[in-house]
Amino acid sequence: MKTVSLVGSTGSIGTQALEVVRAEPGRYRVIALAAATSVDALAAQAEEFRPEVVAIADASLASKLEELLPVGVEVLAGPEALAMVAGEADVVVNAVVGFAGLPVTLAALRAGRRLALANKESLIAGGPVVQRVRSSPGAEILPVDSEHCAVHQCLQGSPRQRVARIVLTASGGPFRGRTGEALATVSVDDALAHPTWTMGPKITVDSSTLMNKGLEVIEANELFGVGFDSIEVVVHPQSVIHSMVEFTDGATMAQLSLPDMRLPIGYALAYPDRSTAAFGTLDWRLLSRLDFEPPDEASFPCLGLAYEAGRQGGDAPATLNAANEVAVQAFLDRLISWVDIAEVIKQVLDGHNGGSLETTEDVVEADRRGRELARQAVRARTGAS
Repeated sequence: MKTVSLVGSTGSIGTQALEVVRAEPGRYRVIALAAATSVDALAAQAEEFRPEVVAIADASLASKLEELLPVGVEVLAGPEALAMVAGEADVVVNAVVGFAGLPVTLAALRAGRRLALANKESLIAGGPVVQRVRSSPGAEILPVDSEHCAVHQCLQGSPRQRVARIVLTASGGPFRGRTGEALATVSVDDALAHPTWTMGPKITVDSSTLMNKGLEVIEANELFGVGFDSIEVVVHPQSVIHSMVEFTDGATMAQLSLPDMRLPIGYALAYPDRSTAAFGTLDWRLLSRLDFEPPDEASFPCLGLAYEAGRQGGDAPATLNAANEVAVQAFLDRLISWVDIAEVIKQVLDGHNGGSLETTEDVVEADRRGRELARQAVRARTGAS
């Protein structure tokens, strides 16, 4: 029985990971659950799965959590608590949203564990630092993103030096085909109405701007060692082909399934085996067409900004990620418009001086600077003090 630590257990990916565990009784044992603030949901999960330890990032909620937990479950609390449960299990699922997932990623890899990575921001922001601890004995990263999971599957049995290019597919989000004035007036509710995927609000907004795909381009470079000139994005509205790998002999391998995040979660947990529970199975009799088109980078400039930051390297991806998190939250708080998200990020990238990332502290400082520049850009647009 494989042991699992699930960090970010109450969010979209976390709850779906528990569905995967339920689907194969006796195959996995959840030994740790962790969340930021969702005490009631976390306690309910602990009641069902009976982990050895539960962690809550907000220390002020520890006493309430203790009252709700089954007898014998240890409680860890505070900003470091999430990372503290990341070194014990066979598989650590990092489903934390945003930059806050970096300590979890580093702790799991330093401990030589398999990291089922749903937190792309930690790899993007801290790439050079993460790569160093990735070489720890026993450490490995299995991507939980549907696109990178697809690439991982397509690469099995093929030498990396024979990869000609990676093609990441994008649904196009809720605003595919819109330009100009139509995008200037979109609302938060519009941006959260994704046509094919069910995700948390931050990732859903990122999908609407194509920043999610831009971050995935940087992540693909970090995960697979393929240069940015050999990573392409194509819009595929059906979300059936989750990504492709083209090889030097002209062959292209693709992974197809219905959009269901439980498939990549199950793949990351079971690898090199496969899950016995089928998620996303296609009915080929109903699949009448597969469409593809180039992304509209003029209307969705976040994709180009991500390529720019990735090629620049150093602390530019961390700055990009920080600015995006601040801008997206400002949009969700209805402080700025949807089109302002890209403008804030561009202003931050134009104003940052660049630098290298040697330590975790360097990553934290790059994130801090990026956030401060983004807050200044948001305030300039809102007139707030």
